[in-house]
Amino acid sequence: MSFHLVVGHGPAGAATARLLAGQGHEVRVVTRTEHPVAPVDGVEHLALDASDPAQLTPAARGAAAIHGCAAPPLPRWADDWPALAASLCAAAEDSGAVLVMLGNLYGYGPVEGPLTEGLPLAATGPKGRVRAAVWEQARALHEAGRIRAVEVRASDFFGPGVTDGGHLASRAVPALLKGRPVSVLGDPDAPHSWTYLPDVARAMAEVAAEETAWGRPWHVPTAPALPVRTMVERLAAEAGTGPVAVRRLSPATLAVAGLFSPLLRELRETRYQFDRPFVVDSTAYEAAFTVRATPLAEQLAATVAWWRERS
Repeated sequence: MSFHLVVGHGPAGAATARLLAGQGHEVRVVTRTEHPVAPVDGVEHLALDASDPAQLTPAARGAAAIHGCAAPPLPRWADDWPALAASLCAAAEDSGAVLVMLGNLYGYGPVEGPLTEGLPLAATGPKGRVRAAVWEQARALHEAGRIRAVEVRASDFFGPGVTDGGHLASRAVPALLKGRPVSVLGDPDAPHSWTYLPDVARAMAEVAAEETAWGRPWHVPTAPALPVRTMVERLAAEAGTGPVAVRRLSPATLAVAGLFSPLLRELRETRYQFDRPFVVDSTAYEAAFTVRATPLAEQLAATVAWWRERS
């Protein structure tokens, strides 16, 4: 077993740390500030500024892999991502650890048809451009032989542990558990890919140990795309709360809500993901490695059970 450094303790970082510790690895989790968390055997927590290489680099020495799961708040992406990305790369170069970056799909921008890893990173919005630049920096250093890097890209997170940032999380599940209507962004009947959070962690752990994975991006194995209306209906059926109404938030409502919600305001750039089909193709990963998407029925059952435990 080996030592892994996990940068960030949001849903993905926490899930990755738990999985790695469960596999018998020594895990150190880095967060900017100390905050109370339930102890997990084999997981150490360390508070430091990961965007400062003078702090992150010593923490990474001896690591087999650095899992980059942190991200600045959406309103600060353009300002804060460059320093965080540079620090992750510096720590990887100093330690020799494999840099496993958790990415998303913003960098592609709007496309027609399924999303594959071979598409150009052609985003025109500021968040998409900066997210693409983060990977391009790591890829260039990998190709120069200075670091070993791989990026794991996921669609919208779904499942236990996903709360405020998930479209099928705190804005949907608590309401449907009470049989109440659910309000959603975009077209509720457009196919959409939902990446199950435990599958993200499994993919992060797998590619860290697979040399053939390094040097390129991979899409996390993701279940077939389903519209948000169908997902809400399936969750309500699993919960036994009966059919619930699914309402599309109007542009006027979103504009007003954006005055009070920084998250909704920042999501304007990626509204296209919900106004049209948004389908992730993960066949390249599935052809190369062993992780597969958790069956949807298991995803739904675990998600409902997790939210019920919180209520």
